[in-house]
Amino acid sequence: MSEAPPAGVLTVDLDAIARNFRMLADRVQPAECAAVVKADAYGLGAAEVAPALVRAECHNFFVAQLGEGVALRRTLRRVKSNATIYVLSGLMENERALFEANGLVPCLNDLGQLENWTAFCRARGQKLPCALHIDTGMNRLGLPPAELDQLADDPKRLVGVELWLIMSHLACADETDHPMNRRQLGRFRAALDRLPHCRASLAASSGIFLGREFLFNTVRPGVALYGANPTPGAPNPMAQVIRLQGRILQVRDVDRGETVGYGATHRFTRPRRIATVSVGYADGFLRSLSNRGSAAMGGVTAPIVGRVSMDLLTLDVSAAPPESARPGAMVELIGPSRSIDDVAAEAGTIPYEILTALGPRYERHYTGGAGSTE
Repeated sequence: MSEAPPAGVLTVDLDAIARNFRMLADRVQPAECAAVVKADAYGLGAAEVAPALVRAECHNFFVAQLGEGVALRRTLRRVKSNATIYVLSGLMENERALFEANGLVPCLNDLGQLENWTAFCRARGQKLPCALHIDTGMNRLGLPPAELDQLADDPKRLVGVELWLIMSHLACADETDHPMNRRQLGRFRAALDRLPHCRASLAASSGIFLGREFLFNTVRPGVALYGANPTPGAPNPMAQVIRLQGRILQVRDVDRGETVGYGATHRFTRPRRIATVSVGYADGFLRSLSNRGSAAMGGVTAPIVGRVSMDLLTLDVSAAPPESARPGAMVELIGPSRSIDDVAAEAGTIPYEILTALGPRYERHYTGGAGSTE
């Protein structure tokens, strides 16, 4: 906690994350529920979030990059957890020793990576674990169809490794009726039929809600753990996780015809009262919220007027009670009155971007769990 009053406060409810995990874990039984904590737990702090998930009985984690896996292993050792950590980005030759030293499981994305890992295992004289990522239509990472054919025709390529998981990733899971979901499900099943029997994983957050046939043995929720709605267009089944507040620096009256902010993009048609808040796009509060977003204060909604700048935004607080619209008071930018999904819709983006953009200048509070700072 800094001695200076914070420009913004980000509060993360670790118990809410744990509740979200347990709800999903109960929903998918007997499948296993893992947790995706890539991008520093979607911007919320993996060092704090992962131990809360361990306490909620999470035994498998996914990260995007090797460095994230190394850092997460250090965190898990501190809480005496030997949970499995899968690294989605795959394997480069100069990374193999780091994977072994930190007990990380590479998600192998092509035959070259598989050959690299099997050669390393042979040199070590031991079978080391890996996951195999099959591309079923995303066309990013994963074995393309031609390489899947080669592997299916020559399964000896897998000799020397411990194959723990075969996975793929849905492209359109947040659109329940999108034909791509069924197409990828069929391709994944066909791939599994051609490969050695192994645990399988297809569904991430939204995929969990497509039906039990998408669950297989393991699911990999990410953004849903952090409170975003995995079922767009339907009520959010997840608990709210974060609250973001900004501090009012100044309040002033403006007359009809005046403008506010860079570019003079908002002109007042009648006298109004505006508040300047010490949060901007340098804090991850997106510029696309200019003249579109809003904040909650004193039981009312205060619209953003003018452009969001690097360090500041301006609100029309004419309808707010005076005790709420005063210098030093805090306004709610995300929270019980304004969900991540609400803010994302106003910004014309997705909750993932809102979460991962949250910057380092906020004073962070963690509530619940053993790591509470309040």
